[in-house]
Amino acid sequence: MGDVAAPNITITGAEDVMWDLSVLYSGLDDPAIQSDMEKSLALADSFAEKYRGRVKDLSAAELAQAAEEQDAIYDLAIRLDAYASLLYSTDTTDQEFGALLQKAEEFFSELSQKILFFGLEWKAVDEETAKARISDPGIGIYAHAFESDLRYKPYTLTEPEEQLLVDKAVTGRNAWTRLFTQLNSSMRYEYRGEKLNQSQILKLGYDPDRSARLDAANAVTATLNEYSMQTTFIFNVLAADKASDDKRRGYPSWISSRNLSNKAPEAVVDALINAITSNYDIVHRHYNLKRTLLGLDELFEYDRYAPLPIAAGGRDYAWSEARDIVSKAYAAFSDKLGSVVDRFFNENWIHAALLPNKRGGAFASPTTPSTHPFVFLNYTGKGRDVSTLAHELGHGVHMYLSGEKQPISYYYTPLTTAEMASVFGEMLVFDDLMNAEPDPAARLAMQANKLEDSFATVFRQTSMNRFENGYHTARRAEGELSTARISEIWMETQRAMFGSSITLREEYGIWWSYIPHFLHTPGYVYAYSFGELLVLALFNLYQKRGAEFVPQYLEVLAAGDSDYPEKILAKAGVNLSDPNFWNEGLSLLRAQVDREEALAREVFPEKF
Repeated sequence: MGDVAAPNITITGAEDVMWDLSVLYSGLDDPAIQSDMEKSLALADSFAEKYRGRVKDLSAAELAQAAEEQDAIYDLAIRLDAYASLLYSTDTTDQEFGALLQKAEEFFSELSQKILFFGLEWKAVDEETAKARISDPGIGIYAHAFESDLRYKPYTLTEPEEQLLVDKAVTGRNAWTRLFTQLNSSMRYEYRGEKLNQSQILKLGYDPDRSARLDAANAVTATLNEYSMQTTFIFNVLAADKASDDKRRGYPSWISSRNLSNKAPEAVVDALINAITSNYDIVHRHYNLKRTLLGLDELFEYDRYAPLPIAAGGRDYAWSEARDIVSKAYAAFSDKLGSVVDRFFNENWIHAALLPNKRGGAFASPTTPSTHPFVFLNYTGKGRDVSTLAHELGHGVHMYLSGEKQPISYYYTPLTTAEMASVFGEMLVFDDLMNAEPDPAARLAMQANKLEDSFATVFRQTSMNRFENGYHTARRAEGELSTARISEIWMETQRAMFGSSITLREEYGIWWSYIPHFLHTPGYVYAYSFGELLVLALFNLYQKRGAEFVPQYLEVLAAGDSDYPEKILAKAGVNLSDPNFWNEGLSLLRAQVDREEALAREVFPEKF
C-alpha cells in the first residue's frame, strides 16, 4: 500500500506555500538560538537581583519600569518557543524538531521560575498599597496589567510550589499533549487501499458520493479505535492533572481557571451556554431541511457535510483564487487590513502546503511584537478552506495590529476576543461572495455552507463544552474513565445538539479522541461560540453604520489585552453585560435559516 496518497488529488497551487521563519532564526544550527537563551537567562538573573524582596516598596513608576524590563525578557525568550513550535507543527515526527521543542520548553520553564517571584510578591502587597500604586499616574500603561493580576491572588501558591508546577509541566502536562499531537499526526486511515493522513480523510466528509463519506467515516472510526487505549489514557491523565491543580489552587470548578484567563465572568459564560443550548432547534431545522433536499429518509453523522445537489456549490478553489477572494474582502473593508493581509502572502508568513506528517487543522501564531505573526493551514482547495484562510488571517491581522500598539504584556488577547477578528474575516468573505452571486441555487449552497460553519463554531463548540464539562466532572467523581464511559458522555452531548435531525451511529462514539483542544487548552472551545455571536453583533453594527464603524473596529483590535473585553468592546457599541446580548446573535442565525428555507423553496419547489 502507498502512504499518504489521496484519491483524486487536487493540485491547488498551495503545494509550495511555506513560511519563512528567518525573522526568528535561520535554522536549527543558528548560533543565535543558544546566545538568545543565555542572554534571556542572564537578564532574568539581573531582574531577580534587582527586584526580589523589593516589590512591595516599589513606586508606581518603578513598577512600570520593572514591567518594561520583564516584557523585554519575554519578547526575546518567546522567539525560541515560537520558532520551535512552528517548525514542529510542519513535521511532528522529525526528531530534531521535537528535540528543539523540548529544549525550548525546558529553557522557558527555567526562565519562568527565575522571574516568578515578581508576580507573587505583587499579589502579596496589601490591598491599600496595591490600590494606591494602580491609581498612580506613574504606573502608566501597566495599570491594567497589575490590577488584573490581582484577580489570581486567591488561587496563588507559594513560590516553591509555583516553581515546582512550572518545572513539572515540562515532563508532565506538556509532554502528554505533545505525545497526543504526535499520535494524531502519525495516524493513518485506510481508505479504499490507500493510507491517508487526518487532513485527507476528513476532507472526504464533504464528498458528494455518499459511499465515499461512509467509507471515510468508517476508516476514521477504525483508526481511532485502534489508538483508543493510548488516547483514553492521555485524556484521563490530563483530566486528573487538571483536577489536582484546581484542587491545590482552590478553583471552585474545572472551568474557573479558563474563565479567569479569558476575563469572562462565570455569569456571562453561563448565560452564553444556556442561550445556545436553549436554541438547538435552529440546528434541527437546518438538518431537517438538508435531509429533504438530499432526498434521504435518514441523515447520518457522515452526511453532515454532504454538499447539496447543486453544481455551483461544490467547486474547488485554486490557491491564487482563494488569495484573491480573501485579499479583496479585507481591502474593501479597510485599506489598512488589506495591506497587512498582503504582507502575509508576499512575505511568506503562511504555511499552507499539505505534508505527510504535518499537524492537522489550522492556527495563527502571534510570536512576539518585535517580529510578526504566522498563519498555518492545510489547504485542500475546498470552499471551507477559503473560509479557513479568511479566519486565520483574521487572527493574523488582529495579532499584527495589537503588536503595533501594545507591549507583550497586552499582546495576547483572551481566547474569547481572540476569535473576534477571525470570524469577522470569514463574514467579510461570505458577504462579498453572496452579494456578487446572482444564481439562487448557488446562493442556497453558499448559505447552507455558511450556516454549517456557524453551527460548527456556535453549536458544535458548545456541545463540546458540554462534553468537557461531563468528562471532567465524571473524572473527578468516578476516577479513571473507560473509553466506553467517555464515549457515552460524548454521545449524550452530541445527540442533545442534533436531536432527531441526524442519526448518530454508535461508531461515532469514539470521535472525541482526535480533538486537540480538549487537551492543549482545556475549556477553550466555548470561546469560539463567544466569538461567533459577538461577531454577528459587530457585523450587524457594520452593516448599519458603514464606514464610520471601521476605525472603531480597528481600535478594538489594536487594544489587544489592554483592558477588560467589555470595556474594549464598548468602544464599538457592544454591551456584553446586556442579558439579551447572546439572544441577539442567535436571532440572526435563526434569520439565516429562514433565508435558507426560502431559497430552498425557490430552487427546489418540487420537494415541498
